[in-house]
Amino acid sequence: MSKTDFFMYKRPVETIMGILVLAVAALFCYFAYSVSDLQVVKGYNITAKFLKVGGLNVGSDVRINGIKIGTVVSQELNDEDYTANVQMSLSPDIKLPNDSTASIVADGLIGNKFIKIDPGHSKEILKDGDILQNTKDFKTIEDLVGEVIFMVTGDE
Repeated sequence: MSKTDFFMYKRPVETIMGILVLAVAALFCYFAYSVSDLQVVKGYNITAKFLKVGGLNVGSDVRINGIKIGTVVSQELNDEDYTANVQMSLSPDIKLPNDSTASIVADGLIGNKFIKIDPGHSKEILKDGDILQNTKDFKTIEDLVGEVIFMVTGDE
């Protein structure tokens, strides 16, 4: 077997192995996307007003008791009162009472931010385009440390 015959034989094997590696990588990406729950929830839209959103991003989850029920679809600054209007798309099978509370929380100390919804007890249900009135703003670590210092020094 000459040197040129060896290289002619080796190249088809390398090509086939390259195609196989690319196919496995594509299957892995598809599996990771389908398992990661990155899809945008399509349903009815509601808006919540916050004073500060603390790093909440478009595409962040909206959850009840840790279960994803929606997605943040947009954020904009209100020109009149300088609040952050956060629009969420919620699953159509979730019927939220209009006295529910939305708060921005973090997934651990340095985790991603998401909107946590605490359902209320009202008989009136939020509809497409409604505004969720009860909100709690994101508290940074600095805010929490300041509150603790104030509680400790305020008792003297």
